[in-house]
Amino acid sequence: MIAAARAAPPPPRPWLLSWPGLALAAALALSWRLSGGSLTLLLGPDARRAFADFARGFWPPAHGAELVSGLWRPLLETAAIAGLGMALALALAVPLSLLALDPAVWVACGARPGPAWRAARRTSRLALAVLRSVPELLWALLFVRAVGLGPTAGVLAIGLGYAGVVGKVYAEILESTPRASAAALAGAGAGPLPALALGLAPAARPVLLSYALYRLDCAMRASAVLGLVGAGGVGQQLELSLRMLAYDELATWVLALFALVFAVDLLSRLLRRRLAARGALFAGSPAGLARDLAGAALLGGLLAGAARLLELRADLLFSRRALSQMGRFLASLVPPELSARLLRELLPAAAETLAISVLGTALAALLGFALAALATRPPAGRLDEAGGLPGRAGREAVRLAARAVQNLFRTLPELLWALALVFAVGLGPFAGALALGLHTAGVLGRLYAEALEEVPAGPVAALRAAGAGTVGLGLFAVLPQAWPQLVAYTLYRWEVNVRAAAILGVVGAGGLGQRLHVALSVFDHHRALTLVLAILGLVLAVDALSAALRRRLPGAPRPFGE
Repeated sequence: MIAAARAAPPPPRPWLLSWPGLALAAALALSWRLSGGSLTLLLGPDARRAFADFARGFWPPAHGAELVSGLWRPLLETAAIAGLGMALALALAVPLSLLALDPAVWVACGARPGPAWRAARRTSRLALAVLRSVPELLWALLFVRAVGLGPTAGVLAIGLGYAGVVGKVYAEILESTPRASAAALAGAGAGPLPALALGLAPAARPVLLSYALYRLDCAMRASAVLGLVGAGGVGQQLELSLRMLAYDELATWVLALFALVFAVDLLSRLLRRRLAARGALFAGSPAGLARDLAGAALLGGLLAGAARLLELRADLLFSRRALSQMGRFLASLVPPELSARLLRELLPAAAETLAISVLGTALAALLGFALAALATRPPAGRLDEAGGLPGRAGREAVRLAARAVQNLFRTLPELLWALALVFAVGLGPFAGALALGLHTAGVLGRLYAEALEEVPAGPVAALRAAGAGTVGLGLFAVLPQAWPQLVAYTLYRWEVNVRAAAILGVVGAGGLGQRLHVALSVFDHHRALTLVLAILGLVLAVDALSAALRRRLPGAPRPFGE
């Protein structure tokens, strides 16, 4: 018995004392230090006074006739930039995603990929990686210099930035779709493209269109801040209100933007439900086909109206003068500056950007989980069924309030949170990390809540039957099942936050973005190219690290969202 006791393995150490937990603790401590984190700065009397003044200035929102009558134009510009940008992104993403597909998909469709096909696949995957690694605000900064101020730069920025994300996700969706129907069509003599379009696309169609609508929601929020760099939309009005400390006007613009994003989100949800109910690629009746044609005509009319509103003309955009102007700008970037002084600055700036992203994601995970716990309606019936009607009504009110906070946090983009927090805690990376934390808490809170609500109900019911309470059910039945999804979602958002941290320097939040903004402001294009390449390298490195960590997670979700 003694020998058996000696041979027994030691009990497992708590996760926080294992090497991943210790590595995470060290990374958080280092990020706190590099980003200038300070509880005194955050909770001190000066910060509290600044936050109180900021909050008091929001009420009541400005409602003058001139301001209210001037709301519609910037809001319509923001919606138009998002819609046209997504249309451009899809036009670029669809062919790139088809080229980036795993050759096994094309083999199932009857194709025989050769060396040229494999070279095209590697090229398209590299193009998608580059496009998605440069944040849309950096694309906007570059296009403002290339084609001038105005919404054209915003449309191009969203189109290129989102093409990389959508193309990658579309390729993953098609690769994960069953291929039996496509193989059957190919065996019956259909060509590769017809086999893919009629055998593979119908099954993937609801997810493809749902993700396009989701990215339209994201584009709406992104286009709201492109005005900060002169690319049109409501962002310019938000920045002017903040710069002038007109918080009542800022409250009005935020409420208007919140209403716009909510309306687009509601419309996209309705469309997603309709699309999910129909699995066929084409309508099965003349009436359904007529509705599809009418919808396509309406969409085309909306895009044409958006182009007219923004005064975009393809003949001018692709004219010899415009192409020559863009060519001269691209030529001015080359070669990148490789001076010893700049290279010495790159490592600390990159470390600062990485620290902002790590600290912001950690703060978001903590706050997002707290919001998710309050907003979650538990599986297997309610865990908190006890209590009378007033108690249940109170808990439902808490859930609704938590969801409203989530919506508010994610409606305001990181850059606008950073503008507000710079006034409270001062310039520097700490304001950027806090801004990332608040915005991402809204995103992660929603994802966490969905993951917690969708866990299998069996273990929850079994523990409840054994007499476990609400806290015990959450800790030992719900959380262990959702844990891989929660970690995977956090890693996905870390990838996104690295891109966001790279642009927060535009408003004085430090990192590579601040140095890039200065370089572009003084027209030092060679230095700007070096900084863009540094941002690209940092983003690709974090993507690779995050993907490696996710592969170690059992049951982690695929990146069909952010």
